[in-house]
Amino acid sequence: QVKLEESGGGLVQPGGSLRLSCVASGRIFSINRMGWYRQAPGKERELVADTSGGTTNYADSVKGRFSISRDNAKNTVYLQMNSLKPEDTAVYYCKAVVQTAVRSMYTYWGQGTQVTVSS
Repeated sequence: QVKLEESGGGLVQPGGSLRLSCVASGRIFSINRMGWYRQAPGKERELVADTSGGTTNYADSVKGRFSISRDNAKNTVYLQMNSLKPEDTAVYYCKAVVQTAVRSMYTYWGQGTQVTVSS
């Protein structure tokens, strides 16, 4: 079993910054891909950013403002969010594609952390 634990969410004013962290723990052989998704009220969950093998992907709406990074030694992924806008308000979820054994790969989700951008 693998657990993803997110932290770093909160309330911030427009233009402010937050840094989200997600730590994976448990039966981990290797982690293929880690990333962040978000879901705003009444909307579908959407990709924010993810990273795998040194490559990164960003949603167009966050390019130039958000930055994803990963510490493989700590099984941790970070999301640095700058110049936050009210439309960034959502629950942010960590996702990881984890190899738990030689031929076993599964997708795991964290429970989510609330980010609210408001004055």
